Amino acid sequence: MESSRKGTAASTSAEPGDFLDASTDAAAVMSNDGVVVGWTRGAEALLGHPADEVVGRSVARLLAVPEDPVRLAAIAERCRAGNGWSGQIAVRHHDGRRLDLELRVSASFRMAGEDCFLVSARPELRPWTMGQSVLAGFLTRSPVGMAVMDPQLRYLWLNETLEHFGGVPREQRIGRRLSELLPGLQAEALEGLMRKVLATGLPVTGYEYVGWSWADPHRQHAYSTSFFPLVDADGTTTGVCYMVQDVTERWNARQLLALVNEAGTSIGTTLDVMRTAQELADFAVPRFADYVTVDLLEPVLSSEGHGAWLTDAGPAPAGPELRRAAMRSVREGCPEAVSRVGDRVGVLRPPHDVNLLVNGEPLLIPALDPAEDPWVAQEPSRADRIREFGLHSLIAAPMRARNTALGVTTFARSVNPVPFGPDDVLLAGELMARAAVCVDNARRYTREHTAAVTLQRSLLPPPFAAGTALEVASSYLPADATDGVGGDWFDVIPLSGARVGLVVGDVVGHGIGAAASMGRLRTAVQTLADMELPPDELLAHLDDLVLRLSDEEAAAGTTAHGTDTFVGASCLYAVYDPVSRRCAMARAGHPPPVVVTPDGHVYFPEIPAGPPLGLGGMAFEATEIELAERSLFGLYTDGLLGGCDQDVERGMSRLREALTRTGQDLVAQCTSVVQQLVPVPRRDDIALLLTRTHALGADRVVAWDVPADPAAVGMLRARATRQVQQWGLGELAMTTELIVSELVTNAIRYGASPLRLRLLRDVRLTCEVSDSSSTAPRLRHARSTDEGGRGLFLVAQLAHRWGVRHTGEGKIIWAEQEIPGGS
Repeated sequence: MESSRKGTAASTSAEPGDFLDASTDAAAVMSNDGVVVGWTRGAEALLGHPADEVVGRSVARLLAVPEDPVRLAAIAERCRAGNGWSGQIAVRHHDGRRLDLELRVSASFRMAGEDCFLVSARPELRPWTMGQSVLAGFLTRSPVGMAVMDPQLRYLWLNETLEHFGGVPREQRIGRRLSELLPGLQAEALEGLMRKVLATGLPVTGYEYVGWSWADPHRQHAYSTSFFPLVDADGTTTGVCYMVQDVTERWNARQLLALVNEAGTSIGTTLDVMRTAQELADFAVPRFADYVTVDLLEPVLSSEGHGAWLTDAGPAPAGPELRRAAMRSVREGCPEAVSRVGDRVGVLRPPHDVNLLVNGEPLLIPALDPAEDPWVAQEPSRADRIREFGLHSLIAAPMRARNTALGVTTFARSVNPVPFGPDDVLLAGELMARAAVCVDNARRYTREHTAAVTLQRSLLPPPFAAGTALEVASSYLPADATDGVGGDWFDVIPLSGARVGLVVGDVVGHGIGAAASMGRLRTAVQTLADMELPPDELLAHLDDLVLRLSDEEAAAGTTAHGTDTFVGASCLYAVYDPVSRRCAMARAGHPPPVVVTPDGHVYFPEIPAGPPLGLGGMAFEATEIELAERSLFGLYTDGLLGGCDQDVERGMSRLREALTRTGQDLVAQCTSVVQQLVPVPRRDDIALLLTRTHALGADRVVAWDVPADPAAVGMLRARATRQVQQWGLGELAMTTELIVSELVTNAIRYGASPLRLRLLRDVRLTCEVSDSSSTAPRLRHARSTDEGGRGLFLVAQLAHRWGVRHTGEGKIIWAEQEIPGGS
């Protein structure tokens, strides 16, 4: 109880400035006259004396040396002055043995009316000493290679580990330099570092290098080396010590990671299957192998891009077709190859079967022996090449991606003497995984691109039949494969009255979706043009169609299946009339047409731009211009203007310059313009439609006013018959007479004055009757008891085609007849 109470008092009375925190030491409280007044359990554990044997007694009986009153008085005075004291002292254990302790005495403090001191002690730590035999064993058996070199960099001493690393016995090293013994270990560079250490006195740590040694002459090893100077007592540098550690596994892992990362940036830079295969071969030689071949299944290389087999569809069919897609060798020209790029090749090297392509792992043949029976029997020429060029190790790695077998890549070594090992198989697998995804991406893109180009070209118009009103030339170039086929289109649509409709458009987006949307719009424009709608009304109907298509696709959730929603298009529609030489046009967010007058002046008609198709709620405005005969009238898409700088204004200026060169054939001029303006590579589709206008002269057009009198029908029949005969079309005289009779009679009976009859001779013979009524006639089948209603039915039977078009003054009913012989 006393020791506990007094110990507590001592700890609670201590001031913040006490010299010592003795919470972890053996501690006691001593009075000013040397009597122990507090004893802790730590003190009892250290010295073996229980508290009841010590408390209340002089501390002198615990000392193992004679008491020194002078020293004790000096210590007490120092502590009373507020300073602690520490030092060594010898004490006697309870069992009689001597203990050397580190002692600390705190500054004095008051307790129970007298000065007291807190004393703490711990055993004195003696320095550890190592015997010569222990040191020798440490240096000799250390897993780190060590050596001592003299100032001339000659070996003075080395341990067994370093002897094992180099493969050169100790007795052959002593007195010789590293460069004389192991030149394959970058000896010159290492000796340069040692000279630097001798000159500067500064150590070099963690220098890594790769080299060959006599211990393993067929495989490179990686080492981490550190150098530091040896200095004697007077500071003189007497030599260099270096330590070496074999870090080959760490080095290989790091190199593997770096190689795989580099492969990710070097393979698959394009969406071309053959190019991607060649990038794989180029990357692997000589980093990984000395000779590489990439053989792909026939369907992968086809323009359709369809894969061969799904890997989860069971065993592969017998006799698959593979072709050499790429190869690379450290020897120029790949003399090791039996098959060249494009040749048909066997699936795998004997004796391995085709199922390796579908579900096998990379195949390792560490020691390739061309003398084995399968090689000699099945591929003797290949066995000869193996023997001739020293191919000694091989890995055959199947190429698969997304459950699809694509082909196989073969890696072989000849110049590199190290055979392939398990780590190399892992690397080959990583390279194949990355390359296979790139090849499959290229295959899939090729399939879609080919389908889109085929679809787009099938939707473009056939050779144009624009009659005598226009000469026509066109050029269409799809975008490069990397950017995908766009939705550009153009068309030439024959209309009634020898007129011609011209249209050019561009659907937003790329790929097969854009091509399909382009086909929809082209069909819609043809249908609307057949309805004889003016340009502004046609674009308004087309705008409604685009809005409806976008809403339908969004509602059907096509975007969830990877197809872009149809979001809009630009379009320009023009109608040229060779009789009046006037051209009516309207545009929806499309570049304006270009006109070149007969004297060579180039200009872009000012037409209200109009909103792109698909916005809705905005009107389109039509503009009409007159074109002199033999004017050049051109329509194009923005891909022709963009160029490399995507500057439309500059593109229009370049187009103006290209069209000032007159005197060329229209087809040649169209080709020349495209060659001058089209950038390479092309980021967008390019469409150009050039036309040269002609007028339908007075010798091919005749018109008569029609009196609102049924008696005038006979007179007009006769005039029409005579005119047809004068044109040398006597074979059409009778049918023309009947058509004129029915149309004029119908106009007099149901139309409104003024009435007019017009005949036009172009590629077809056209008969037109106009009136000021907007009511369109209706074709119907008369019953046998009806007295009338057979006029338009008769016209439909006699004419090649017939129809009605509305004008600002009323309507025109027209009928066309084919001219025999096309004259």
